[in-house]
Amino acid sequence: MSLSRRWMMYGLVGLAGMTRNLTTLHAHHHHAPRFGKQAVRASLDASGAMAEKAPGVSGQGAMKFKVLYTSDHLPPEAQKVLKDAHGGFAVDRRPGQDETYFALPGAGILQISSDFKTISMVETPDEMRKINLHDTNIWYDNDGTPYLVFPANSEGKIFTTTLDGKLVHKLDAPTADDKFEQQPVHDYFLGGGNFSPTAVEYLEGLYYVTTGYCNLDYVLTARVTPEKQFEAVWNDLAWGGKGTGIGQFSTGHGITKTPDEPNLDVADRPNSRFERFTRYGHYLSTNPMPSGSLPCDINYLDHQYSVVPALEGPDKKKGAPIYVLEHGKLVSTVMIKEDLGLQNFTHIHNAAIRKIGTKFYIIALAWNPGDFVILEQA
Repeated sequence: MSLSRRWMMYGLVGLAGMTRNLTTLHAHHHHAPRFGKQAVRASLDASGAMAEKAPGVSGQGAMKFKVLYTSDHLPPEAQKVLKDAHGGFAVDRRPGQDETYFALPGAGILQISSDFKTISMVETPDEMRKINLHDTNIWYDNDGTPYLVFPANSEGKIFTTTLDGKLVHKLDAPTADDKFEQQPVHDYFLGGGNFSPTAVEYLEGLYYVTTGYCNLDYVLTARVTPEKQFEAVWNDLAWGGKGTGIGQFSTGHGITKTPDEPNLDVADRPNSRFERFTRYGHYLSTNPMPSGSLPCDINYLDHQYSVVPALEGPDKKKGAPIYVLEHGKLVSTVMIKEDLGLQNFTHIHNAAIRKIGTKFYIIALAWNPGDFVILEQA
């Protein structure tokens, strides 16, 4: 069964506290069954009795986690600027690789080794090192050459580099001269609207760019041709727009390619949901998360497991959760601040899931203030 069909079957999480419009939306599209409260309440076991929490452990079932490394595992240059962290992770999931990349403003690109034991600074061009790179993604061209791509939300640019930090392309903001099939997009840039990219995904020759930090809030596309001389130019395909309706976003924050079919999941953060689209921008499904969780992104390990970092949780006093999903179903809620005692994790901006042998790991980045942690399955 494809992952998109599983999403349609399960939904991500249907909660009793969902807003009326999302409940109606989900009910009218794909009629997915809702999870029971025991799937959401971290403090209840399967019988409904209060479950005792092991000290220094968070999560439920097999997906319980403890702290492996904290921010003191970072290089000194990164520790100095960690409070400003506002980015995300990209895992090189090619066989034999598994390094993880991310960036910090003032430090530049960093690489986490496949065994987590070392974190190295990657030489980064000054114009990238000094600014915030809001997310990190890795992709591979037709001959397997890997690239990193970074949206610079404050600068309104998209940078593409090699894995060793060499800048190969800088895509500037669209202008009135760029042609888009959606008239509101053309009018927006004709009127001098700002461009603030939040995430970039690569799929079949196109960059897909979310723009949730500006009034536009469309997914834009750019055609990428890495052969010979690397080029990227804005493409006419675009979809979305501000709103709470089907296919719209209030803040389109993260965009992620699904692992089995060429579809795209967009994190619609204030609406506490993901919306799935084809690579042509055709709406497929809406998948709610817990009301008030503000999901930032989704990171897939494979067809089976994924993690969703939340900017906030339904209970604001407890800090933000990381939701662990199996086949699209919520199986564990990891509370870094409440259960593991890392007080800076009031908001979680990004997370990635790894597996070494039979053990799972989660890498997470907090925001405002920034912080860093690697969790190990307990």
